[in-house]
Amino acid sequence: MNSGKLQLKTLAILLISFVVILTAGCSGEQASSDEDTIKIGVLASLTGALEAYGKQTVDGFELGLEYATDGTNEIAGKKIEFIVEDTETKPDVAVKKATKLLEEDEVDFLVGSSSSGDTLAVLPLAEEYEKIMVVEPAVADSITGENWNKFIFRTGRNSSQDAVAGAAAIAEKDVTIATLAQDNAYGREGVAAFKEKAEELGATLVNEQYADPNSTDFTANIQTIINEKPDYLFIVWAGSNAPWKQLKDMKVEDQGIKISTAAQDIASLKTMDSLVGMSGFSIYYHTLPDNEVNDWLVEEHKKKFDGRIPDLFTAGGMTSAISIVEALKKTEGDNDVDTLISTMEGMEFDTPKGTMKFRPEDHQALQSLYAISLEEQNGVDHPVPVLIRELKMDETEPPVRNKQ
Repeated sequence: MNSGKLQLKTLAILLISFVVILTAGCSGEQASSDEDTIKIGVLASLTGALEAYGKQTVDGFELGLEYATDGTNEIAGKKIEFIVEDTETKPDVAVKKATKLLEEDEVDFLVGSSSSGDTLAVLPLAEEYEKIMVVEPAVADSITGENWNKFIFRTGRNSSQDAVAGAAAIAEKDVTIATLAQDNAYGREGVAAFKEKAEELGATLVNEQYADPNSTDFTANIQTIINEKPDYLFIVWAGSNAPWKQLKDMKVEDQGIKISTAAQDIASLKTMDSLVGMSGFSIYYHTLPDNEVNDWLVEEHKKKFDGRIPDLFTAGGMTSAISIVEALKKTEGDNDVDTLISTMEGMEFDTPKGTMKFRPEDHQALQSLYAISLEEQNGVDHPVPVLIRELKMDETEPPVRNKQ
């Protein structure tokens, strides 16, 4: 009897040991599977005011992975997966979603986001969890400035690059320029960078006007500028309450003052009928770059999206994906963060906008922008940016602001 009990007890122990070994084996297989996958978490505004930005970014990111991996979504034998989370353009939601991606999904990279406010809220998490965050398309200078940490790389341009490109497009010796901008960090940082570059090129800033970001009446600002009689009025503005119609109503250009500003995404271009004929700059429009990557993007986007052309944020999303894949190609799939950082610092990579380079000092991607004129074209429902000349990355390089 005792012998039987002993045999049963021994059998039970052996059975438990077998289950433990089997479970460990399965767990090992799962771990191995995870090790063979690179996970990327994409933060984007998929609802709310910036919904169009977020959806374009995600579409572009998916196309970028397809392009950079030749359709395999693999690199060095590892699968690449991406998980998209909606920040709702709310910083607290962005932090919650980023934390979920980092802790539950255990992503190797973060990408995003559509809003500078969301992005600034998430930056400390990249440092805390020691994961690279590729910033696209948020533009605030402080992202690669005072709030930067070594895990942050930005493929999107920053506000200062916009302003420097704006100056390169119109500023020269003996030209006088007035500015009109929103009275916030975006507007004041933009004007400061524009002024620095414009004066370097020999122009003189004769007046700076700042308006309430929520205002719809700019009469006093515009009249002050008219009284100054500058050669150009350069405008730094973001949002639907832009002063374009009032500038036309007050006949600014009829008084010999040329208007210049950024030609941004297609939605913005549809509000700029009154600016046809202006000289300014563009961040991206699908007909401006002349390279194989952009040709592929335009063709594949039309195939995938019923003949629609890619927009500004589509190209940006594609660029962010390419930058990650190119870094992983160079490390042969090694996702060790220190290895990736040293690889990406100074890295050059091809994008729909041509070659970009991550500046070692602050990881801001140096890139081309475009001096353009805004013209009407038959069959197009918005003014079209027409290339005057490409502004190369050395012309649009912004100041280093991270004090490293």
